[in-house]
Amino acid sequence: MWKLPATAIAAAVRSGEVSAREVVDAHLARIAEVNPQANAVTQLLADRARAAAEETDRARAAGERLGPLAGVPFTVKECTRIEGVPTTFGTPRFRESTAPADAIPVARLRAAGAVPIGHSNMPTLILAGMHTRSELYGDTRNPWAPTRTPGGTSGGDGVAVATGMAALGLGNDSGGSVRIPAAFCGVAALKPTTGRFAADQRMLGPDDPGPASQLLVTDGPLARTVADLRLAYETLAGPDPRDPRAVPAPLYGGPPQNPRVAVVTDPGGHGVHPTVRRAVAAAAEALRDAGYRVDEVSDVPRLDEALKAYHQLTATEFAPSWPAVRQLLGEGGDRYIELTMRDNPPVDSAGLIRLMSTWMNIRRSWTEFLDAYPLLLGPVFTEPPVEPGLESRDQAGRDRVATAMRLCSVTSFVGVPAVAVPTGLDTDGLPTGVQLIGRPFREDLCLAAAQHVEDRLGTLTPIDPRP
Repeated sequence: MWKLPATAIAAAVRSGEVSAREVVDAHLARIAEVNPQANAVTQLLADRARAAAEETDRARAAGERLGPLAGVPFTVKECTRIEGVPTTFGTPRFRESTAPADAIPVARLRAAGAVPIGHSNMPTLILAGMHTRSELYGDTRNPWAPTRTPGGTSGGDGVAVATGMAALGLGNDSGGSVRIPAAFCGVAALKPTTGRFAADQRMLGPDDPGPASQLLVTDGPLARTVADLRLAYETLAGPDPRDPRAVPAPLYGGPPQNPRVAVVTDPGGHGVHPTVRRAVAAAAEALRDAGYRVDEVSDVPRLDEALKAYHQLTATEFAPSWPAVRQLLGEGGDRYIELTMRDNPPVDSAGLIRLMSTWMNIRRSWTEFLDAYPLLLGPVFTEPPVEPGLESRDQAGRDRVATAMRLCSVTSFVGVPAVAVPTGLDTDGLPTGVQLIGRPFREDLCLAAAQHVEDRLGTLTPIDPRP
């Protein structure tokens, strides 16, 4: 049963074809089999998951209507709260920081019948780099090749979903953190529009974060199929009084008057690997066959300017707390942020005001671009999966990774939705993928286009970890 997608699991549990307890037990057995090698699931919630599954089975036996995700096991990133479980952020400092309540997205998945089966690994404090390595739990391995990173920062969820340890993963994304693990592990992921999913961003205390953390970070699901992403999207979307950013926008809109797709293979002209170029071309051909008008474009709006503003804004917000935070990252854990801030130092108050103005202006340029093109097709990462820790090795490694993830960073900066979807395997047997980017609050268009790509090019997982 661990091989089944979430949609099939929920349908089987609702119909009584299988019990939720059987589903959970199958996934727990799969975790016992592969997690010692993959190291993706950190805090296993076996007894709690069995109890939740048994409650689902009792509800069905009593004739109660089950939710759309009944019995579906999911993992939760180490920075997102599960009631009664430590939210460690991957650092020993928070090993005992037990969460008093579920985070909003966890509560919504539970309310739909899904079962949290464990926390998942991430870089320490989400800051130690793109590779999923935490001081508390160590390295997570890419199941396709242990010499390549699974990506991050939601890499634990990417690996858990890819290997069948969970049907869904709940990560978050502020510059590619669900999309890059999806591309590197051969699964799908959704980064929603800023404000589409309600969440509480007060991660480390009672105070709300600054503007960058408020507006760049979005929770997002990972799954093996686009249909599973759609089901998670419908569950997670919507406002909540605890999150004033969340918008009660309709989940689905009408079809675009002109179903045009802009294709950018090499954003900013900084180079793209031939494997990635072929993946984008394959996805474009799938959309043409599905009836979309596909147009090659020279570039996306103001990419380099947006990247500079993105990094300066985050550095400025982060600088006051950096001396204290870096002490929590462990040996070498501060290198990625140090290398990033070297090229993008914090600005003063006048500079911050200019940055906020630039941010709005770049968002306007993007909404004008997406008014002409309802969808944009491009790479998630402009190289195949790289070696673990490249971004923290030296300045050249950091710059190479930041350049390769540039389209993810920019689309997080402007707050638009994106779906990462697999496109096959390269000549080295590593997964390839693309992302479909849409207008604000038109996740439905991204999901529909990604479904066409999946229908044409297929799915890649679940898989057994390779030695």
